[in-house]
Amino acid sequence: MTGRIRTAVRVEGIVQGVGFRPFVYSLATGLGLGGLVGNDPDGVFAEVEGDSSAVGRFLVLLEQQAPPLARIERVTTRDLRPTGSAEFVIAASQPAGPGGSAAPGRVRRTLISADTATCADCLAELADPADRRFGYAFINCTNCGPRFTIVRDVPYDRAQTTMSGFEMCAACAAEYHDPADRRFHAQPACCPACGPRLCLTDASGEPLAADSLAAEPWPAEAPATAAPGPAPAAAPPGPTPATAPPGLAPARASTGVIAAAAELLRAGQVLAVKGLGGYHLAADAASEDAVAALRGRKHREDKPFAVMAGDLAAARQLCEVDATAAALLTSPRRPIVLLPRRTGAAAALAGSVAPGNRQLGIMLPYTPLHHLLLGELAAPIVLTSGNVSDEPIAYADSDARQRLGGIADAFLTHDRPIHIRTDDSVVRPAGGRESVLRRSRGYAPEPLGLPVRFARPVLACGAELKSTFCLGIRGHAFVSHHIGDLENAETLRSFTEGIEHFRRLFDIVPEVVAHDLHPDYLSTKYALALDDVELLGVQHHHAHIASCLADNGETGPVIGVAFDGTGYGTDATIWGGEFLVADLAGFERAGHFEPVPMPGGAAAIRQPWRMAASYLAAAYPGGPPPGLAVMTRQARRWPAMLAMASRGINSPVTSSAGRLFDAVAAVLGVRDEVSYEGQAAIELEQLADVTEAGAYPAAISGGTPLRVAGADLVRAAADDLAAGTGPPVVAARFHNGVAGVIEQACLALRDQHGLSVVALSGGVFQNLLLTDRVVTRLTGRGFRVLVHHRVPCNDGGISLGQAAVAAARGQSAAG
Repeated sequence: MTGRIRTAVRVEGIVQGVGFRPFVYSLATGLGLGGLVGNDPDGVFAEVEGDSSAVGRFLVLLEQQAPPLARIERVTTRDLRPTGSAEFVIAASQPAGPGGSAAPGRVRRTLISADTATCADCLAELADPADRRFGYAFINCTNCGPRFTIVRDVPYDRAQTTMSGFEMCAACAAEYHDPADRRFHAQPACCPACGPRLCLTDASGEPLAADSLAAEPWPAEAPATAAPGPAPAAAPPGPTPATAPPGLAPARASTGVIAAAAELLRAGQVLAVKGLGGYHLAADAASEDAVAALRGRKHREDKPFAVMAGDLAAARQLCEVDATAAALLTSPRRPIVLLPRRTGAAAALAGSVAPGNRQLGIMLPYTPLHHLLLGELAAPIVLTSGNVSDEPIAYADSDARQRLGGIADAFLTHDRPIHIRTDDSVVRPAGGRESVLRRSRGYAPEPLGLPVRFARPVLACGAELKSTFCLGIRGHAFVSHHIGDLENAETLRSFTEGIEHFRRLFDIVPEVVAHDLHPDYLSTKYALALDDVELLGVQHHHAHIASCLADNGETGPVIGVAFDGTGYGTDATIWGGEFLVADLAGFERAGHFEPVPMPGGAAAIRQPWRMAASYLAAAYPGGPPPGLAVMTRQARRWPAMLAMASRGINSPVTSSAGRLFDAVAAVLGVRDEVSYEGQAAIELEQLADVTEAGAYPAAISGGTPLRVAGADLVRAAADDLAAGTGPPVVAARFHNGVAGVIEQACLALRDQHGLSVVALSGGVFQNLLLTDRVVTRLTGRGFRVLVHHRVPCNDGGISLGQAAVAAARGQSAAG
């Protein structure tokens, strides 16, 4: 006979908003234990009392059988005096912890779950005519639905979310308070009688379906009504939705709205659709007129659109889907997945969806609204961010109407506010694993572990393009959702508001602020304007390699290959084709491409033919071979460009690998001007004949640093082209040549430094053809190769690298 004991349990990790309290309740009552469980800013607290063997069994099953969306990081216990209690209850949430007040210096440890795709149980109810939530576009439970995008503060309770204005009806309240129900303490729980409502309007706000809720969504500033159940007494600051106006009867399901929206898409109209993290723009993916209209109105000339297919079978009709891809497409995160197009599937999509691209970005429905719309339409749709090119995604209703009114013919929206805008994530399968290209919805704000801990709280401000920020504390790095390019006031506001939101959610007051060295980056200027912090400048390419190390849980040292478009070097020139010897704390520039001028500065990024002129001048001191088409196309401007470069007039020098790819793309006639970042290099990869094994050579000079003659690659490509070799073969030989350069440089650096691990980072390694060739060559030479998986290799991963550098240097200083 064992004795009766009472144990206090603290569970940290992602344990709020994922059904953890109901799970604990069911587990404890099933074992005959008394006690309580509740939320507070540190996570979940519990007290369990009963036979010591039952308490021990509880602690084992607590971790073994946790809910699918939970991520337990730590469980701690302490002994308490038994009280004789046999009843187990869910306690009211504690805004300052079970003690009622926060101790000085106390930091929250709660982690917020990412938004999660609709689960199988909810989908079954959605399709069941006998269910009271049949056809309801906001069905959710403890295992799925909105999380991060609706959370204002912690602990995660309804009053702390944008659902606070929707008072539960009696039926929903009964489910919410029933421990045996799947919606027990599911904070966004609702139904057609009490929850958010759909509406379909034209661009001016006039209703287009009989059961639209109103001509306009409910005003965000209207007072909220708190839902029943455990919650803080006062709602948090910030806008909340209003309840439905008196006299407007709730619809059982918005079938009329969905049917009317699908009919608009069939008719070739562009539809603005309010999703989890913002508005999307939708069009019939098979209609060339509709997709071309969307492309023209959005000012998105060439960049591929993403496509949403109704289910996995529909995705397989469009793309090659292996087991890894299928797992990514159907995961609760529901990212956009880049996949090879299926041979013969071109006729199923309009040519304007992804012009000239062998891959397609495809995703499956992840909200009930998407499932209903795709089910009604029975055809794939283009689904792209609701913005004009270079702007952040629209997420507030009034802003969306203003910004998207000239693009969308109609709006499919609803009255549940979005608290934080969040774009779709983009991934691809690589080597049987997930490789993240844009980390946002479904991933943020879940933390990443680092191989080093933060001695002090850190804010890392990231880069200028594909901006993210990162907050670090203890062993957690919270990389933000994708912000976008910090090139306008709206994106900068999204950046600063995002930082404040993360600081509030995770109760982090940064003491160290890491930033890029580029003085003109808006992220750098933001950092430099902060008071009472220690500033830490981190070189751009070191941050890339540190990001790859952190992504793989390693500290170095490694040979780092950092290839991208631009990055501010320690010598105040533009780097981008770098070989580093680096660990998390520091680096040495061990090699790089020979610098060449960028005629016109930033204009050379938009017009790759300028880089062709610069590289051809370096490759052929006596003049290029006659008849190169790029020179003919740009004959009027060519002499002036050469003069500008030779005199150094507005022509900063660069070692950028990205600009080298641009030059070859222009020489081959792929692209003289681009409409989006990286376009010329992307299309050069698409052009390449993947069966070609030939490679162009390039000289590598010895010494420190090594210097790679990139002009040799351009000369070889131009000579081959002039000799009549087809552009696809030339493009492939160039890619293979770059892979050979990396191989030879890494061999030389291994001899010099005794290192056999290589980390690949930078936007150029989004190029699958190049990355595969490089990994194959290096592993064949006995290297261990690190590539990105959890964060992007592009500038979206820079903030994590900066944070990792700050953590490593902080540890060195503390030691």
